[in-house]
Amino acid sequence: MSAFWPWITLAVSIALSVTVVEGVRRLLAGRLSARWPGVGAAARRCTAPAFVFAVVASVNAAMPYEPLPEAVSDSVRHGLRIAAIGATTWLVLRISFALTDPPLERLTRIEGERNRRARKTRTQMLLLRRVIAAVVVVIAVGAALFTFPAVRTLGAGMLASAGVAGLVVGIAARPTLGNLFAGLQLAFSDALRLDDVVVVQGQWGRVEELTLSYVVVHLWDDRRLILPVSQFTEQPFENWTRHTSRVIGTVLLHVDWSVPVEELRTELYRALREHPLWDQREWVLQVTDVLPNGLVQLRALMSAADSASAWDLRCDMREHLVSYIREKYPEALPRFRAELPSASEPAL
Repeated sequence: MSAFWPWITLAVSIALSVTVVEGVRRLLAGRLSARWPGVGAAARRCTAPAFVFAVVASVNAAMPYEPLPEAVSDSVRHGLRIAAIGATTWLVLRISFALTDPPLERLTRIEGERNRRARKTRTQMLLLRRVIAAVVVVIAVGAALFTFPAVRTLGAGMLASAGVAGLVVGIAARPTLGNLFAGLQLAFSDALRLDDVVVVQGQWGRVEELTLSYVVVHLWDDRRLILPVSQFTEQPFENWTRHTSRVIGTVLLHVDWSVPVEELRTELYRALREHPLWDQREWVLQVTDVLPNGLVQLRALMSAADSASAWDLRCDMREHLVSYIREKYPEALPRFRAELPSASEPAL
């Protein structure tokens, strides 16, 4: 009968630790979440790793090794040590993500003049979080591997030839390390941020994701252009929101020579003043070119607070100007002229 007491103690220890975690979860997700909603969200995200950590810790503390054979007890002890490392790593990563997600979410809602600084801070926080997570995982994997005696022996031998091994690893991982340092350089040099409007390889788009190895550019036609980070440190690119989040949009119209430019300019200004997306900073309507096909090119410029607003403003103004020309000045619609030979001239 006494042989069952260690196992009963183990079961009671597991139940007690799980009860404590559940009580803390109910407190954080219940009463405290009413006053601080972020606390409840963080508690719900950390529930699963917290339960696993509590069970592994209680088993490590109360596991009865005496009734087990020596070979089995050694294997169980080794497995529990690895499980403890994994559970701790999982819990630490979940806690760090739960604590950093609310400020990152708040940074995405900042608009206006503070938007550029908010995007810079958000980019740096995301990259630092990824670097710290990668370091934590590497340390955890190394700690788990060094629980094996054979790996410890191999590690001691590698330390003796660390110079040669480091040289070989450095040469093999040169592209990866280059992208890693390029990503950090982009984030902390303020050359590129999330939601920046860029033109790269002749494509116009917005930076949707910035990692330590690649950059995802959301193009205007809803495609994604995925480029290595080194592309932005080794090749030139245009950043339209480098110093401010405001963007100037362009609308091009090809019309007949008879278009009344001054009346069209007045109508554009009137429409912009009534549009909520215009930031009242810049606007102009100019004749920019005479095309070889006999049409005149008009360019309308207008500014907006960010790239999304500029896109919608451009579309609305283009639609308005096209409707205005069609209804008020239909003779200014694009037309192509051709000179026909007279009846007296022979046909060619």
